[in-house]
Amino acid sequence: MIHSFDPIINQHATLLILGSMPGNRSLQQQQYYAHPRNAFWSIMHRIADAGPELDYPTRLTRLQSARIALWDVLKSCRRNGSLDAAIRPESMQTNDFSGLLSAYPNIQRIAFNGKKAETVFRRHALPLLDDRLRSIDLIGLPSTSPAHAAMTFEQKLDAWCKGLNLLSG
Repeated sequence: MIHSFDPIINQHATLLILGSMPGNRSLQQQQYYAHPRNAFWSIMHRIADAGPELDYPTRLTRLQSARIALWDVLKSCRRNGSLDAAIRPESMQTNDFSGLLSAYPNIQRIAFNGKKAETVFRRHALPLLDDRLRSIDLIGLPSTSPAHAAMTFEQKLDAWCKGLNLLSG
């Protein structure tokens, strides 16, 4: 059984970015998106000046300054390797989104880093939310994982900027 991290969030956050479950490298380093080929921090460089060249605590501070929070849909699961496709469905336990969203009422949008995060959230977490919390905007974005090689970095960046209503570049 593997377990996700605590959320990176503060009272000013308006956007919550959700992954599915940290990969093995992230779990080993206890850092969100630690795999060097994951495009997340390069995209965050463009969005929140929180690029991979910065140390991890500085990246998190920059995200928080940009009102961005991070978490994962799954609290725990069983998985061989790092791929979302290897997550054993019967083992999935979702995080407490009712509690988080009630504690942080400024969250207006939830963006999903990949299809697995979005699918699991919509199927297992969304039905447990009250009507007010279900009205939060949900945004599907392409996975930043290196395993999602069907898109180039520039295509992923463009999709993230458009999805979050930001200007690319």
